[in-house]
Amino acid sequence: MNTAIIATLLLVLLGLAYQTGWSRSRRLAPAGETKLHSRPVYHGALAAIWTLVPALLIFALWALFGETASRAYLLAQLPPDVLALGSAELESTLRRIRQIESGFGVVGDALPWENQAAQALREFSTLTYAAVIAAAAGTGALALWLANRRISLRLRARNEVERVVSAAMITCSVVAILTTAGIVASLLFEALRFFSFVSPIDFFFGTVWNPGFSTTGQGAAGEYGLLPLLWGTLMVASIAILVALPIGLMTAIYLTQYASQRTRSTVKPVIEILAGIPTIVYGFFALVTVGPFLAGVGDTLGIDIRATSALTAGIVMGIMIIPFISSLSDDIIRQVPRAMRDGSLGLGATQSETIKRVILPAALPGIVGAFLLAVSRAIGETMIVVLAAGNSPFLRLNPGEPVSTVTVTIVNQLTGDTDFASPQSLVAFALGLTLFIMTLILNVAALYIVRRYREQYE
Repeated sequence: MNTAIIATLLLVLLGLAYQTGWSRSRRLAPAGETKLHSRPVYHGALAAIWTLVPALLIFALWALFGETASRAYLLAQLPPDVLALGSAELESTLRRIRQIESGFGVVGDALPWENQAAQALREFSTLTYAAVIAAAAGTGALALWLANRRISLRLRARNEVERVVSAAMITCSVVAILTTAGIVASLLFEALRFFSFVSPIDFFFGTVWNPGFSTTGQGAAGEYGLLPLLWGTLMVASIAILVALPIGLMTAIYLTQYASQRTRSTVKPVIEILAGIPTIVYGFFALVTVGPFLAGVGDTLGIDIRATSALTAGIVMGIMIIPFISSLSDDIIRQVPRAMRDGSLGLGATQSETIKRVILPAALPGIVGAFLLAVSRAIGETMIVVLAAGNSPFLRLNPGEPVSTVTVTIVNQLTGDTDFASPQSLVAFALGLTLFIMTLILNVAALYIVRRYREQYE
Protein backbone atom coordinates (compact mmCIF):
# COMPACT_ATOMS: atom_id res chain seq x y z
CA MET A 1 0.00 0.00 0.00
CA ASN A 2 1.13 3.52 -0.76
CA THR A 3 2.07 4.91 2.63
CA ALA A 4 2.17 8.50 1.32
CA ILE A 5 -1.52 8.39 0.39
CA ILE A 6 -2.40 6.80 3.74
CA ALA A 7 -0.42 9.40 5.68
CA THR A 8 -2.03 12.20 3.66
CA LEU A 9 -5.51 10.83 4.32
CA LEU A 10 -4.85 10.54 8.05
CA LEU A 11 -3.42 14.06 8.22
CA VAL A 12 -6.42 15.46 6.34
CA LEU A 13 -8.83 13.69 8.67
CA LEU A 14 -6.86 14.86 11.69
CA GLY A 15 -6.78 18.51 10.64
CA LEU A 16 -10.41 18.55 9.51
CA ALA A 17 -11.65 16.87 12.68
CA TYR A 18 -9.69 19.12 15.01
CA GLN A 19 -10.74 22.30 13.24
CA THR A 20 -14.38 21.22 13.06
CA GLY A 21 -14.56 20.28 16.75
CA TRP A 22 -12.76 23.45 17.80
CA SER A 23 -15.01 25.69 15.68
CA ARG A 24 -18.25 24.03 16.79
CA SER A 25 -17.35 24.37 20.47
CA ARG A 26 -16.47 28.03 19.96
CA ARG A 27 -19.85 28.67 18.35
CA LEU A 28 -21.58 27.08 21.32
CA ALA A 29 -19.76 29.40 23.76
CA PRO A 30 -18.91 32.79 22.25
CA ALA A 31 -16.08 34.86 23.66
CA GLY A 32 -16.74 36.11 27.17
CA GLU A 33 -19.06 33.24 28.15
CA THR A 34 -17.88 30.49 30.48
CA LYS A 35 -20.63 27.91 30.13
CA LEU A 36 -18.48 25.49 28.13
CA HIS A 37 -17.21 22.69 30.39
CA SER A 38 -13.95 22.10 28.48
CA ARG A 39 -11.92 24.50 26.41
CA PRO A 40 -12.29 24.33 22.62
CA VAL A 41 -8.86 22.73 22.25
CA TYR A 42 -10.12 19.64 24.09
CA HIS A 43 -13.20 19.42 21.91
CA GLY A 44 -11.01 19.60 18.83
CA ALA A 45 -8.68 16.92 20.21
CA LEU A 46 -11.64 14.66 21.10
CA ALA A 47 -13.12 15.02 17.61
CA ALA A 48 -9.71 14.18 16.11
CA ILE A 49 -9.43 11.05 18.28
CA TRP A 50 -12.93 9.91 17.37
CA THR A 51 -12.14 10.40 13.69
CA LEU A 52 -8.70 8.79 13.55
CA VAL A 53 -9.39 5.66 15.58
CA PRO A 54 -11.85 4.03 13.09
CA ALA A 55 -9.61 4.88 10.13
CA LEU A 56 -6.55 3.47 11.89
CA LEU A 57 -8.54 0.35 12.78
CA ILE A 58 -9.37 -0.21 9.10
CA PHE A 59 -5.71 0.07 8.11
CA ALA A 60 -4.64 -2.19 10.99
CA LEU A 61 -7.10 -4.91 9.95
CA TRP A 62 -5.86 -4.76 6.37
CA ALA A 63 -2.24 -4.90 7.54
CA LEU A 64 -3.05 -8.04 9.52
CA PHE A 65 -5.24 -9.87 7.00
CA GLY A 66 -4.46 -8.25 3.66
CA GLU A 67 -1.57 -10.56 2.82
CA THR A 68 -3.66 -13.62 3.65
CA ALA A 69 -6.50 -12.41 1.41
CA SER A 70 -4.07 -11.61 -1.41
CA ARG A 71 -2.47 -15.06 -1.16
CA ALA A 72 -5.85 -16.80 -1.14
CA TYR A 73 -6.95 -14.88 -4.23
CA LEU A 74 -3.70 -15.67 -6.02
CA LEU A 75 -4.00 -19.37 -5.24
CA ALA A 76 -7.49 -19.32 -6.73
CA GLN A 77 -6.02 -18.12 -10.04
CA LEU A 78 -3.52 -20.98 -10.38
CA PRO A 79 -4.15 -24.11 -12.47
CA PRO A 80 -4.86 -27.35 -10.55
CA ASP A 81 -1.59 -28.96 -11.65
CA VAL A 82 0.36 -26.05 -10.14
CA LEU A 83 -1.57 -26.27 -6.87
CA ALA A 84 -0.56 -29.95 -6.69
CA LEU A 85 3.14 -29.02 -6.48
CA GLY A 86 5.13 -29.32 -3.28
CA SER A 87 5.17 -26.47 -0.80
CA ALA A 88 8.66 -25.28 -1.80
CA GLU A 89 7.85 -25.27 -5.53
CA LEU A 90 4.50 -23.61 -4.92
CA GLU A 91 6.11 -20.82 -2.88
CA SER A 92 8.66 -20.30 -5.64
CA THR A 93 5.83 -20.02 -8.16
CA LEU A 94 3.98 -17.49 -6.01
CA ARG A 95 7.13 -15.37 -5.67
CA ARG A 96 7.62 -15.50 -9.42
CA ILE A 97 4.05 -14.32 -10.08
CA ARG A 98 4.43 -11.51 -7.56
CA GLN A 99 7.61 -10.41 -9.31
CA ILE A 100 5.78 -10.35 -12.63
CA GLU A 101 2.94 -8.37 -11.04
CA SER A 102 5.30 -5.81 -9.54
CA GLY A 103 7.24 -5.36 -12.79
CA PHE A 104 10.51 -7.01 -11.74
CA GLY A 105 12.27 -9.22 -14.22
CA VAL A 106 12.08 -13.00 -13.98
CA VAL A 107 14.28 -15.77 -15.32
CA GLY A 108 12.98 -17.08 -18.65
CA ASP A 109 9.75 -16.21 -20.42
CA ALA A 110 6.57 -15.96 -18.40
CA LEU A 111 3.94 -18.56 -19.22
CA PRO A 112 0.47 -17.39 -20.27
CA TRP A 113 -1.15 -18.56 -17.04
CA GLU A 114 1.54 -16.73 -15.07
CA ASN A 115 0.77 -13.48 -16.89
CA GLN A 116 -2.95 -14.00 -16.32
CA ALA A 117 -2.44 -14.66 -12.61
CA ALA A 118 -0.16 -11.62 -12.30
CA GLN A 119 -2.71 -9.41 -14.08
CA ALA A 120 -5.53 -10.70 -11.86
CA LEU A 121 -3.39 -10.08 -8.77
CA ARG A 122 -2.62 -6.54 -9.96
CA GLU A 123 -6.31 -5.79 -10.45
CA PHE A 124 -7.16 -7.32 -7.07
CA SER A 125 -4.49 -5.26 -5.33
CA THR A 126 -5.70 -2.05 -6.96
CA LEU A 127 -9.34 -2.77 -6.13
CA THR A 128 -8.67 -3.72 -2.52
CA TYR A 129 -6.37 -0.73 -2.03
CA ALA A 130 -9.08 1.63 -3.28
CA ALA A 131 -11.65 -0.15 -1.12
CA VAL A 132 -9.50 0.17 2.00
CA ILE A 133 -8.86 3.87 1.35
CA ALA A 134 -12.55 4.47 0.73
CA ALA A 135 -13.54 2.50 3.85
CA ALA A 136 -11.05 4.41 6.00
CA ALA A 137 -12.21 7.76 4.63
CA GLY A 138 -15.88 6.81 4.99
CA THR A 139 -15.58 5.55 8.55
CA GLY A 140 -13.51 8.59 9.44
CA ALA A 141 -16.14 10.94 8.00
CA LEU A 142 -18.94 9.08 9.78
CA ALA A 143 -17.02 9.19 13.05
CA LEU A 144 -16.43 12.93 12.55
CA TRP A 145 -20.15 13.51 12.06
CA LEU A 146 -20.97 11.54 15.20
CA ALA A 147 -18.26 13.35 17.17
CA ASN A 148 -19.65 16.75 16.14
CA ARG A 149 -23.14 15.71 17.22
CA ARG A 150 -21.79 14.89 20.69
CA ILE A 151 -20.32 18.36 21.22
CA SER A 152 -22.35 20.30 23.73
CA LEU A 153 -21.85 22.83 26.49
CA ARG A 154 -21.59 20.18 29.19
CA LEU A 155 -19.56 17.59 27.27
CA ARG A 156 -16.58 16.63 29.42
CA ALA A 157 -14.18 16.63 26.50
CA ARG A 158 -11.12 17.23 28.65
CA ASN A 159 -11.87 14.21 30.84
CA GLU A 160 -12.31 11.95 27.81
CA VAL A 161 -9.12 13.20 26.15
CA GLU A 162 -7.17 12.70 29.36
CA ARG A 163 -8.53 9.16 29.68
CA VAL A 164 -7.44 8.39 26.12
CA VAL A 165 -3.97 9.85 26.73
CA SER A 166 -3.67 7.91 29.99
CA ALA A 167 -4.70 4.67 28.24
CA ALA A 168 -2.16 5.35 25.48
CA MET A 169 0.64 5.87 28.02
CA ILE A 170 -0.34 2.72 29.91
CA THR A 171 -0.33 0.79 26.63
CA CYS A 172 3.15 2.07 25.78
CA SER A 173 4.37 1.07 29.24
CA VAL A 174 2.87 -2.39 28.89
CA VAL A 175 4.46 -2.79 25.45
CA ALA A 176 7.86 -1.81 26.87
CA ILE A 177 7.48 -4.26 29.76
CA LEU A 178 6.31 -7.09 27.52
CA THR A 179 9.14 -6.42 25.09
CA THR A 180 11.68 -6.68 27.90
CA ALA A 181 10.02 -9.83 29.20
CA GLY A 182 10.02 -11.31 25.69
CA ILE A 183 13.72 -10.60 25.24
CA VAL A 184 14.56 -12.18 28.59
CA ALA A 185 12.32 -15.19 27.91
CA SER A 186 13.83 -15.82 24.47
CA LEU A 187 17.38 -15.56 25.82
CA LEU A 188 16.58 -17.80 28.79
CA PHE A 189 14.83 -20.46 26.70
CA GLU A 190 17.63 -20.71 24.14
CA ALA A 191 20.29 -20.60 26.87
CA LEU A 192 18.64 -23.55 28.61
CA ARG A 193 18.77 -25.45 25.33
CA PHE A 194 22.49 -24.71 25.15
CA PHE A 195 23.03 -25.92 28.71
CA SER A 196 21.46 -29.23 27.71
CA PHE A 197 24.59 -29.72 25.55
CA VAL A 198 27.21 -28.04 27.76
CA SER A 199 27.43 -28.11 31.54
CA PRO A 200 26.89 -24.69 33.16
CA ILE A 201 29.99 -25.33 35.30
CA ASP A 202 32.12 -25.89 32.21
CA PHE A 203 30.67 -22.77 30.62
CA PHE A 204 30.94 -20.32 33.52
CA PHE A 205 34.26 -21.58 34.91
CA GLY A 206 36.00 -22.87 31.80
CA THR A 207 39.28 -21.21 30.82
CA VAL A 208 39.42 -22.30 27.16
CA TRP A 209 37.21 -20.94 24.39
CA ASN A 210 37.51 -23.15 21.33
CA PRO A 211 34.04 -23.93 19.93
CA GLY A 212 33.83 -26.56 17.24
CA PHE A 213 31.33 -26.31 14.42
CA SER A 214 29.47 -29.32 13.13
CA THR A 215 26.87 -29.74 10.42
CA THR A 216 24.92 -32.46 12.20
CA GLY A 217 23.79 -30.36 15.16
CA GLN A 218 24.52 -33.28 17.48
CA GLY A 219 26.83 -32.87 20.45
CA ALA A 220 28.95 -29.96 21.53
CA ALA A 221 32.29 -30.15 19.78
CA GLY A 222 35.07 -28.03 21.27
CA GLU A 223 35.29 -26.14 24.55
CA TYR A 224 33.04 -23.30 25.71
CA GLY A 225 34.81 -21.59 28.61
CA LEU A 226 33.43 -18.12 29.39
CA LEU A 227 36.34 -16.78 31.46
CA PRO A 228 38.59 -15.68 28.53
CA LEU A 229 35.71 -13.71 27.03
CA LEU A 230 34.69 -12.27 30.37
CA TRP A 231 38.27 -11.25 31.14
CA GLY A 232 38.61 -9.54 27.75
CA THR A 233 35.33 -7.71 28.28
CA LEU A 234 36.34 -6.46 31.73
CA MET A 235 39.82 -5.48 30.53
CA VAL A 236 38.51 -3.38 27.64
CA ALA A 237 35.80 -1.81 29.82
CA SER A 238 38.34 -1.01 32.57
CA ILE A 239 40.65 0.75 30.13
CA ALA A 240 37.69 2.68 28.75
CA ILE A 241 36.66 3.82 32.22
CA LEU A 242 40.25 4.82 33.09
CA VAL A 243 40.18 7.06 30.03
CA ALA A 244 36.64 8.39 30.30
CA LEU A 245 36.20 8.91 34.04
CA PRO A 246 38.93 11.51 34.72
CA ILE A 247 38.37 13.34 31.44
CA GLY A 248 34.59 13.34 31.76
CA LEU A 249 34.59 14.32 35.44
CA MET A 250 37.17 17.07 34.99
CA THR A 251 35.22 18.37 32.00
CA ALA A 252 32.04 18.52 34.07
CA ILE A 253 33.85 20.32 36.90
CA TYR A 254 35.35 22.86 34.50
CA LEU A 255 32.05 23.55 32.75
CA THR A 256 30.10 23.99 35.98
CA GLN A 257 32.66 25.78 38.18
CA TYR A 258 35.17 27.62 36.00
CA ALA A 259 33.83 28.17 32.47
CA SER A 260 31.87 31.25 31.54
CA GLN A 261 28.35 30.88 30.19
CA ARG A 262 29.56 31.61 26.66
CA THR A 263 32.30 28.98 26.89
CA ARG A 264 29.90 26.46 28.38
CA SER A 265 27.31 26.99 25.64
CA THR A 266 30.02 26.32 23.07
CA VAL A 267 32.00 23.48 24.63
CA LYS A 268 29.15 21.35 26.01
CA PRO A 269 27.41 20.77 22.61
CA VAL A 270 30.77 19.99 20.99
CA ILE A 271 31.52 17.33 23.61
CA GLU A 272 28.05 15.83 23.28
CA ILE A 273 28.58 15.43 19.54
CA LEU A 274 30.83 12.50 20.47
CA ALA A 275 27.74 10.63 21.71
CA GLY A 276 26.09 10.99 18.30
CA ILE A 277 28.94 9.52 16.26
CA PRO A 278 28.11 5.95 15.09
CA THR A 279 30.16 3.29 16.84
CA ILE A 280 31.28 1.86 13.50
CA VAL A 281 33.05 5.19 12.86
CA TYR A 282 34.84 4.84 16.19
CA GLY A 283 35.82 1.32 15.14
CA PHE A 284 37.37 2.55 11.89
CA PHE A 285 39.10 5.33 13.80
CA ALA A 286 40.60 2.77 16.19
CA LEU A 287 41.62 0.43 13.39
CA VAL A 288 43.14 3.02 11.05
CA THR A 289 44.49 5.71 13.37
CA VAL A 290 44.73 4.81 17.06
CA GLY A 291 45.98 1.23 16.61
CA PRO A 292 48.92 2.09 14.31
CA PHE A 293 49.76 5.09 16.50
CA LEU A 294 49.95 2.95 19.65
CA ALA A 295 52.00 0.33 17.80
CA GLY A 296 54.43 3.06 16.72
CA VAL A 297 54.67 4.40 20.27
CA GLY A 298 55.33 0.88 21.51
CA ASP A 299 58.13 0.39 18.97
CA THR A 300 59.69 3.67 20.08
CA LEU A 301 59.58 2.64 23.75
CA GLY A 302 60.56 -0.95 23.07
CA ILE A 303 57.17 -2.30 24.15
CA ASP A 304 55.18 -4.80 22.13
CA ILE A 305 51.79 -3.19 21.46
CA ARG A 306 49.63 -4.67 18.71
CA ALA A 307 47.58 -2.39 16.48
CA THR A 308 44.49 -4.47 17.36
CA SER A 309 44.51 -4.94 21.11
CA ALA A 310 42.57 -4.37 24.28
CA LEU A 311 44.41 -1.08 24.74
CA THR A 312 43.31 0.23 21.34
CA ALA A 313 39.68 -0.77 21.83
CA GLY A 314 39.62 0.53 25.41
CA ILE A 315 41.04 3.96 24.60
CA VAL A 316 38.63 4.55 21.72
CA MET A 317 35.71 3.24 23.74
CA GLY A 318 36.70 5.60 26.54
CA ILE A 319 36.58 8.51 24.12
CA MET A 320 33.13 7.38 23.07
CA ILE A 321 31.68 7.31 26.60
CA ILE A 322 33.20 10.62 27.72
CA PRO A 323 29.90 12.45 26.97
CA PHE A 324 27.96 9.99 29.13
CA ILE A 325 30.04 10.75 32.20
CA SER A 326 30.52 14.46 31.53
CA SER A 327 26.87 15.21 30.77
CA LEU A 328 25.47 13.23 33.70
CA SER A 329 28.07 14.60 36.09
CA ASP A 330 27.46 18.11 34.79
CA ASP A 331 23.74 17.86 35.53
CA ILE A 332 24.38 16.35 38.97
CA ILE A 333 26.95 18.96 40.02
CA ARG A 334 24.68 21.79 38.90
CA GLN A 335 21.96 20.46 41.21
CA VAL A 336 24.12 21.15 44.27
CA PRO A 337 22.72 24.36 45.78
CA ARG A 338 24.75 27.45 45.10
CA ALA A 339 24.33 28.40 48.76
CA MET A 340 26.65 25.55 49.77
CA ARG A 341 29.33 26.81 47.40
CA ASP A 342 28.92 30.42 48.49
CA GLY A 343 28.98 29.42 52.14
CA SER A 344 32.24 27.52 51.69
CA LEU A 345 33.82 30.44 49.87
CA GLY A 346 32.50 32.82 52.52
CA LEU A 347 34.23 30.79 55.25
CA GLY A 348 37.55 31.31 53.51
CA ALA A 349 37.92 28.13 51.46
CA THR A 350 39.48 28.41 48.03
CA GLN A 351 37.57 27.38 44.93
CA SER A 352 39.49 24.11 44.59
CA GLU A 353 38.90 23.30 48.28
CA THR A 354 35.20 24.03 47.83
CA ILE A 355 35.04 21.65 44.89
CA LYS A 356 36.90 18.88 46.71
CA ARG A 357 35.29 19.17 50.14
CA VAL A 358 31.77 20.46 49.42
CA ILE A 359 30.58 20.06 45.86
CA LEU A 360 32.01 16.65 44.97
CA PRO A 361 30.95 14.96 48.23
CA ALA A 362 27.43 16.33 47.80
CA ALA A 363 27.28 15.12 44.17
CA LEU A 364 29.16 11.85 44.75
CA PRO A 365 26.13 9.46 44.69
CA GLY A 366 25.01 10.81 41.34
CA ILE A 367 28.54 10.69 39.95
CA VAL A 368 28.87 7.06 41.05
CA GLY A 369 25.57 6.30 39.33
CA ALA A 370 26.83 7.94 36.14
CA PHE A 371 30.03 5.93 36.43
CA LEU A 372 28.14 2.62 36.69
CA LEU A 373 25.89 3.50 33.76
CA ALA A 374 28.99 4.28 31.69
CA VAL A 375 30.50 0.92 32.69
CA SER A 376 27.38 -0.91 31.51
CA ARG A 377 27.57 1.03 28.23
CA ALA A 378 31.20 0.00 27.79
CA ILE A 379 30.51 -3.67 28.58
CA GLY A 380 27.78 -3.84 25.95
CA GLU A 381 29.74 -2.15 23.15
CA THR A 382 30.19 -4.26 20.00
CA MET A 383 31.47 -2.54 16.85
CA ILE A 384 34.58 -0.96 18.37
CA VAL A 385 35.82 -4.23 19.85
CA VAL A 386 34.88 -6.17 16.72
CA LEU A 387 37.27 -4.01 14.69
CA ALA A 388 39.92 -3.04 17.24
CA ALA A 389 40.26 -5.73 19.93
CA GLY A 390 41.79 -8.46 17.74
CA ASN A 391 39.34 -11.33 18.42
CA SER A 392 41.77 -13.55 20.33
CA PRO A 393 39.90 -15.46 23.10
CA PHE A 394 42.79 -16.19 25.45
CA LEU A 395 43.51 -15.27 29.06
CA ARG A 396 46.13 -12.52 28.82
CA LEU A 397 47.28 -9.92 31.31
CA ASN A 398 49.01 -7.70 28.74
CA PRO A 399 46.53 -5.07 27.44
CA GLY A 400 48.76 -4.55 24.40
CA GLU A 401 47.79 -7.97 23.02
CA PRO A 402 44.62 -8.95 21.20
CA VAL A 403 41.64 -10.15 23.23
CA SER A 404 38.08 -11.14 22.57
CA THR A 405 34.91 -10.01 24.36
CA VAL A 406 31.46 -11.41 24.90
CA THR A 407 29.89 -9.15 22.28
CA VAL A 408 32.49 -10.01 19.64
CA THR A 409 31.93 -13.71 20.23
CA ILE A 410 28.17 -13.33 19.87
CA VAL A 411 28.72 -11.72 16.48
CA ASN A 412 31.10 -14.49 15.43
CA GLN A 413 28.78 -17.29 16.52
CA LEU A 414 25.82 -15.88 14.65
CA THR A 415 27.62 -14.83 11.47
CA GLY A 416 26.97 -16.80 8.29
CA ASP A 417 24.72 -19.81 7.83
CA THR A 418 23.73 -20.88 11.32
CA ASP A 419 21.77 -23.83 12.61
CA PHE A 420 19.93 -22.64 15.70
CA ALA A 421 19.52 -26.20 16.92
CA SER A 422 23.25 -26.71 17.44
CA PRO A 423 25.24 -25.68 20.54
CA GLN A 424 27.65 -23.77 18.30
CA SER A 425 24.91 -21.18 17.69
CA LEU A 426 22.93 -21.56 20.90
CA VAL A 427 25.99 -20.48 22.88
CA ALA A 428 25.38 -16.94 21.60
CA PHE A 429 22.15 -16.84 23.62
CA ALA A 430 23.95 -18.01 26.75
CA LEU A 431 26.51 -15.26 26.21
CA GLY A 432 23.76 -12.72 25.60
CA LEU A 433 21.98 -13.74 28.78
CA THR A 434 25.23 -13.39 30.74
CA LEU A 435 25.83 -9.94 29.29
CA PHE A 436 22.25 -8.94 30.02
CA ILE A 437 22.57 -9.97 33.66
CA MET A 438 25.86 -8.09 34.02
CA THR A 439 24.47 -4.83 32.65
CA LEU A 440 21.24 -5.27 34.62
CA ILE A 441 23.19 -5.60 37.87
CA LEU A 442 25.19 -2.46 37.09
CA ASN A 443 22.07 -0.47 36.21
CA VAL A 444 20.24 -1.61 39.35
CA ALA A 445 23.29 -0.77 41.45
CA ALA A 446 23.47 2.70 39.89
CA LEU A 447 19.79 3.36 40.56
CA TYR A 448 20.11 2.09 44.13
CA ILE A 449 23.11 4.28 44.89
CA VAL A 450 21.46 7.37 43.42
CA ARG A 451 18.21 6.84 45.31
CA ARG A 452 19.78 5.70 48.56
CA TYR A 453 22.46 8.32 49.00
CA ARG A 454 21.32 11.34 47.03
CA GLU A 455 20.85 14.55 48.97
CA GLN A 456 17.48 16.30 49.00
CA TYR A 457 17.83 20.06 48.70
CA GLU A 458 15.17 22.68 49.02
